[in-house]
Amino acid sequence: MPGIDECLLEAMSLPGARGAWLVDWTSGLALGTAGDSPVGDHETTAAEAAELARAAAEYDSFAQAPGPPAAPGTAEALPKGPPVEDLIVTARGGYHVLRFVETSFDSSVFLHLWLDRDTGNLALARIRLRDLAERLVLG
Repeated sequence: MPGIDECLLEAMSLPGARGAWLVDWTSGLALGTAGDSPVGDHETTAAEAAELARAAAEYDSFAQAPGPPAAPGTAEALPKGPPVEDLIVTARGGYHVLRFVETSFDSSVFLHLWLDRDTGNLALARIRLRDLAERLVLG
């Protein structure tokens, strides 16, 4: 069971990995970083990614459970765990994969992997981030 640093190092071993973060999406703080940042600053990247993650996790259009719509804001509308599994942003120079992590507390963290578009493998990254998120030990 890897901790934060081991998890990020393992993410960086993926083909095309340029940067990796563990971010608290409620505060926008990076809990850990590895590699480079697309804007040259890990904290800025974490805060900007948290805005995207927060929007996806909080808007019913993205976070609703499958099936008939439940009443907005009701607890039974969402299954246990993070409301969104992952987000993928395709940019001209790379991919950003945000994988939400289920935790024993409030599940408000996600792994963010920045991949080079030419050398990264998006499918492999999704599979490996899912595995890392399931094995990650926080605390």
